[in-house]
This record gives sequence, C-alpha cells and structure tokens, in this order.
Amino acid sequence: MREKLVPADTIFMDNRSIARAFLELADLMELHGENAFKIRSYRRAYQTLRKLPQPLSEMSRAEILALPGIGLAIADKIAQLLESGQMKTLERFREMTPPGLRELLGIKGLGPKKLRTIWYELQITSPGELLYAIEENRLLKLRGFGKKTQEDWEKKLNYYLRSKGRFLYAVLEPAADAVLQHLRRFYPEAPISLAGSICRKAVSPRHITYLIGSDEIPDTLFDDELFRFLSGDEHGMEALWEGEFPVQLYFCKTEEFGSKLFLYTGDRDFVSAFAKRYEGVSFKGLAHEEEVFRRAGLPYIPPELREGSYFLERIAVQKKVPELLEWEDFKGAVHVHTTYSDGAASLRQMAERAREMGLEYLGVSDHSRAAFYASGLREEEVHRQQEEIDALNAEMAPFRIFKGIECDILNDGSLDYDEAVLATFDFVIASVHSNLRMDEEQATRRLLKAIRHPATRILGHPTGRLLLSRPPYPLRMEELIAACAEEGVAIEINANPYRLDLDWHWIPLALEKGVKLMVNPDAHSLEGLKDMRYGMYAARKGGLGPKDCLNCLSANDFAAWCQQKRSSGR
Repeated sequence: MREKLVPADTIFMDNRSIARAFLELADLMELHGENAFKIRSYRRAYQTLRKLPQPLSEMSRAEILALPGIGLAIADKIAQLLESGQMKTLERFREMTPPGLRELLGIKGLGPKKLRTIWYELQITSPGELLYAIEENRLLKLRGFGKKTQEDWEKKLNYYLRSKGRFLYAVLEPAADAVLQHLRRFYPEAPISLAGSICRKAVSPRHITYLIGSDEIPDTLFDDELFRFLSGDEHGMEALWEGEFPVQLYFCKTEEFGSKLFLYTGDRDFVSAFAKRYEGVSFKGLAHEEEVFRRAGLPYIPPELREGSYFLERIAVQKKVPELLEWEDFKGAVHVHTTYSDGAASLRQMAERAREMGLEYLGVSDHSRAAFYASGLREEEVHRQQEEIDALNAEMAPFRIFKGIECDILNDGSLDYDEAVLATFDFVIASVHSNLRMDEEQATRRLLKAIRHPATRILGHPTGRLLLSRPPYPLRMEELIAACAEEGVAIEINANPYRLDLDWHWIPLALEKGVKLMVNPDAHSLEGLKDMRYGMYAARKGGLGPKDCLNCLSANDFAAWCQQKRSSGR
C-alpha cells in the first residue's frame, strides 16, 4: 500500500483552497519584505497546485514531492493544510498583518509590492484610508505611482466598497437621480418620492428606495442590462441598477401616497414613537405626507430628523421645527488644501472657484510640517503662502482669503509649530493624523491638551473615522465637547463624504453646551468645495441651523470670531 500524505480521519481541503493558501502566504511575505526566493517558490506552488487534476488528499507524499516546484518544506505545509485546514507559517504572517491590509491584498489589481509602499510611507492599513489618500492625491508623491495607477486603484476600491452592502450617501445620490429619470419615463404623472434611509440622508444607506403612487407595473420597467429585477410582487420589489446599486420600489394608490411615504421614510424607532404618541389617530388614506403631521398637530418634520425619537419629542413639545441649514446660508468655505501641500489646485484657483460659487471668503488650511506624507508646510513655505494670500486679497477684494493651517496634534497633544509661527495664522484647525490606535484615555487626554492650546480655534475631524472602513477612535466625547465649550473652540463637521465627522448624533449635545460648529469641505480639489453639501445634510440631521454654524457668518464676522480667543482668552 502506498504511503498517503495524511491519515484517513483528516480535514480535507480541495486543491484550489490549498493553492490559494500558498498565494496568500507569498503576498503576505512580499508585503513584509521577506526572502524573495521563498516568495517565488510559493507562487510556483500556487500555479502548480491550482491546475492539478488529482486531489492532493488522494496522493502519496512521494507523488506530491514529484510535482514541479514542490519540495520538502512545501510538502510539509500541504500536509498541515490537509490535516487541520491551517498552515502555521501562514497563520503567523496573518497575525503580523493588520486586518485591513489583508483585506486590501484580496482586492484584485492591488499588488503587495505597492501596498508595502503605502503601508510604510503613508501608514495606510485599510481600504477606506487608501481611498481617502487617493482623494488627497497622496499616492502621486510616492515612487512608482502615477496618475493612471491612482485612478485605476480608485475604481477598484470604489467597486470593492460598494460590494460590501453599504454605500456612501455621495455614491448612491447620482445613481438615485438616474433611477428617478428612468422611473419618470414610465410614470410621467404619478407621484414618486425617495423614501427610506437615502431620503433621510443617512451617511451610509444600503438601498435606493422609491415610493411610486401607482398600482400599475409596466412589463418593460426592468431591463436586465440597466435595471434588473431581483424579487418582489405588486406591493414592493427589489432590483439592481447598473449591476451595482440595490433599489427598493414600493407601489401604492395615489390617494394613500402621503400615508405610505410617511411609513416608508422614518426609521423604525421614529415611526414606532410617533404611533405610540398619537395612538388612536388615523393616518391612513392620506394623499400628502404633510397631512399626517397636521393630523398630529405638528409642523412638517423634514426626513433628516426622522431617525430615533429625539427630535419628534422635542418638536411635539415646542410645536416648532429647528431652523436647519440651507445651501444659501453658507458664506465661506474653511479647511481647504492647495498645491502648497497635498491639494490638486493652486491657491488662486481655489479662491476663484469659491468666489464663483457665490462665497465671500475662503479659509486656506494646508497641512503642517509633521504631515510629511502630505508635503506639510515648513516655516519658510508658511511665510511664502501668506505673502501670496496678501497679494490675492489686495487683488480680489472684497472676496477674502483667511490664513489658516491644519496643524497636526502630536502624540503628546502639543501642536506642530511653535507659538511664533502659530500666531501668524488667522485660525488654526487642530487635527490628528498619526498614531490613531491610542486607547480611550490616551486619545482623550491628547485632544483635551490640544483643545486647551491658546492657538486652537477649530477641532478638525475629531473622531478620525473613515466611513465604511475605519471606525472612530475611542474618545470620551462628552469631555471633549465640554472642553470646547469652555475654551471657545469650534468643532468641525468635516464634509468629506468619507468622514462626515463630527458624527451628527453629537450635534445636539454640542449645541446644548453652546459649542459652535463648522461645515468644512476639507477640499483637496476644486470639486471638493462642493462636498460642503454632504456636510450640510449631516448637519441638518443633528438639527444644526445657520446661527450656530460659523461659516454662515459674513467675512467680517468670521474675522472677528477668529480673533476672539486670542484677545479675550476664550
């Protein structure tokens, strides 16, 4: 009887699974800069094993050793996989590698050699961090990365993140517009409205949801190439738009459109709290959603406020809806990057675009010197930029450019420049960009120290989150908000659709404590200025209005606010 590689009572893996294990090991070893000869041998094993017709579990050790590129060490690893489903060396490298980097290795087209570069040079360890770095053009600073590579990686990453079941609002919004245009071809007269989480401007909805005031469903509504039917009946259907975007369609009679829209728009907690509070009142058969609120004796509650019961209870008592931000309220765009650091447009170009948008001012805040990966400004570059700002202000008046900086908060909570340099800025945005893995105590203490620095005027993207990829780092947010109130420091609502940080759930507490907020684009390009609208949506969800949003101030009033802390100690 021939010697089998494994005994009869083993956990069998098929050839493809075993081959993939060697490919993963090769990739991980290359990511860690290990021995090139071993890496090549594991890749050869992958090529041999994945094409092998006979199951490895049925082969003797001698037969396996006779395969091209399979030596004793690799045969031993095959035996481990067949016996236990694991390979000791592979498990060791998995433990050595951040989970997000392993995730990146699994995305087709992102090779370990280049991933090693971004890991070591930019400290990127997750898909979301990489996508955000691409948006800031950081890859272009690295050797071996060109514009085409960056664009190719962006497409691959976007597709990968979309496939995980949640979407950034900014990604779904244009698809939702396209779906509406498609539906209008079939329902030119019927009422149609967004519903569900996308109607509430959720930061990461799962679906595009529409309610259609018709009980007719044309046979040609779905097209397998553009709009593919998945499941459902005459009341509701699920479909896929352009092969990527999940769509929910609900149908009802026109005369009950308002009642159904109310039910399909608020989240479960809101609708449940509403039904409990107004138990006994009938809201059925209403054509317009406003009628639902009138029957309850309430003003119309915008969809953004229909998550949870907080705003419902508040509005029910006060009989008024908080004034919410509108696009026309914005007077300035603060937190903008230029080619002085990692922006794609010059200072003049950013200023001209902001003026074209009807804004009164621009707050430039390139990165400070510690952000070497983003070409942070050395002291001489700070002075050169400020001289250019003075010249542009003289030329572009009454439009105004404010001199700012996004100053790195260092590990101990101190700021990146000395007092003399910090004093040259109109405002300082203090932000964390490094060492994001502190525990709650360390991270909170670090930010508290930065907030109390006399030069800090704005706390930038306070929790460090990147939506769908990097959670907020642990912080005692109540303490930070209280400290900002005490020190007169504003908190940023970073409008980049990957951030939307401060999270909207914290806005009511900030307003209660008297903290001013800012909707800042964190723009790294001309188009990035438009991201303020995503920040506006998030701000509205938290009940923010223009009187508490600093970039709704006029240029003169914003200038006065910038000087307030220095002159008064607050």
